[in-house]
Amino acid sequence: MLSVLGVLGPVLRRDLLLAMRRRSDALATLFFFVIAATLFPLGLGAEPGLLQRVAPGVVWVSALLASMLSLGRLFAPDWADGTLEHLLLAPEPLAVVVLGKVLAHWLVAGLPLVLLAPLLALQFQLPADALATLVLGLLLGTPALSLIGAVGAALTLGVRGSGVLLPLLVLPLYVPVLVFGAGAVGAQAGGESASAHLLLLGALLAAATAAAPWATAAALRLAIE
Repeated sequence: MLSVLGVLGPVLRRDLLLAMRRRSDALATLFFFVIAATLFPLGLGAEPGLLQRVAPGVVWVSALLASMLSLGRLFAPDWADGTLEHLLLAPEPLAVVVLGKVLAHWLVAGLPLVLLAPLLALQFQLPADALATLVLGLLLGTPALSLIGAVGAALTLGVRGSGVLLPLLVLPLYVPVLVFGAGAVGAQAGGESASAHLLLLGALLAAATAAAPWATAAALRLAIE
């Protein structure tokens, strides 16, 4: 456990420092999320019942697309400057390095969406308990999105047209997270229990945490070879 933390710490610090030097990338993700989530109420009108019905899907789809925007930069800079080759040759397990990079990606591109989502959801006039469910669902779902997206980013690394191929590869895998996340908010807003949806989200996160770093590491080795 200590050896894993010893690898995660430096990788996490390095990627966070690099992200702070490229603040425009993180801000672009946030601006996209804000704009996408705000356009729907403007287009649909101010009818409260309609806004409450579409709110879970709108917020979750906006968060999903915003999170996906930054996936292309998850490994590409390290691949371009040769750092990725050194990581592959290092004695540390590559899956642990990948986990550290994914965690940094979530802290930069996922956690701000979670914190901003309740403010944006207020324009849909969601009740307080549904807002709390939205935040909890995003806390479980956005890390899963980063983990799943890392596999797609590794598979398309260095491939021509990866900007188009990556969404086509990742979006179908995002569907279960979207369904359970939006379903949790919809169930809570409708007076039902959201626990089943949240438990399924937690199961998806656990499965992604266990499998995605190893799959990503294998894909990165194939990309370098």
